[in-house]
Amino acid sequence: MTVRLGADGIIHIAGVCGVEDAEPLLRYLLAAPEPRVDWHQCEGAHTAIVQLLLKVRPAIDGAPLGDFLNQHIAPLVSPRYAGETALFKA
Repeated sequence: MTVRLGADGIIHIAGVCGVEDAEPLLRYLLAAPEPRVDWHQCEGAHTAIVQLLLKVRPAIDGAPLGDFLNQHIAPLVSPRYAGETALFKA
């Protein structure tokens, strides 16, 4: 599975995340009082994954491995890049 919850409570996204990863990601995001996502090993993500990250605005650790994600999506989902605070609290 490309989405997993670490023992440290951080949601890890790795590899190429398909639409089937959206439901587990949503469950992890909603269960965490202050969700944190580490996606430094993420090479690609289905738009459903991107939409969840845009809506929930979890704290993001690291830059994604995939060039497209790094150049075009990371600035949108990370408050560090966008200068915004979280839009949604679980």
